[in-house]
Amino acid sequence: MSRAKTRLRWAAPVLAVSLFGLWELAGSREWVPLPFFPPPSVIFATLAEMTRSGELPMHFGATLSRMILALAWGGGTGLVLGIALGYSPTLRAIFDPFIAALHPIPKMSLLPLIMIIFGIGMFSKTLIVAVATFFPMVINSMAGVRQIDPNYFDVAKLYGATRWREFWRVVLPGSLPMILVGARLAMTRALGATIGLELITAETGLGSMLFFAWETFRTEEIYATILVIAAFGYTFRAIVNGMSARLVPWQPDPRGS
Repeated sequence: MSRAKTRLRWAAPVLAVSLFGLWELAGSREWVPLPFFPPPSVIFATLAEMTRSGELPMHFGATLSRMILALAWGGGTGLVLGIALGYSPTLRAIFDPFIAALHPIPKMSLLPLIMIIFGIGMFSKTLIVAVATFFPMVINSMAGVRQIDPNYFDVAKLYGATRWREFWRVVLPGSLPMILVGARLAMTRALGATIGLELITAETGLGSMLFFAWETFRTEEIYATILVIAAFGYTFRAIVNGMSARLVPWQPDPRGS
């Protein structure tokens, strides 16, 4: 690895440490109002205490379980439908106008309707998150199939490939880069929608932790929970990047690494 790439790899961690150090200095010198900007040392101590007490693992597990279930529902359905729409012009002509019409609607605006129909239980909350994850997956999966060079299909037919073999050898590998982009967007949407729902409807989860910390004016807990959510989002990026390196090694890395 060249020195330039090594420097770029360490740029973000060095910047983060520098910002936290500056924040700590500002707090220790009382350059900022401490009730609103507690220093990082206090925030990390609060984070450690929340972990030791079991409060953070419980709420983290609640958020994670809701997200995984919603991703399985919405993301899985979007993946299958998106591939089908990209592969079949007939299905695309039927369903694509509905997707284009429904996609811009704010998903949280559907919550009252969903709660009227299905009640206020776990199913309704998971369903609204699933809807939020559905659209990134269906749109990116469909785009992934459509951008495949038609010559690949011609070659597959020339060699007598069945529809099933054509799917595994042409459609899936060719659309996988866009599918992974959709997966990353779906994960991010799932996290945002889950936290938003927990802020207003749930008694457990990271969103409910944020709401309770706001009610009791525990700003250090607000910052600690936000750090956990940020780490959540960074983990999604790392997972998708790892999957991309393993599943689509032929795809060039836009960072040049």
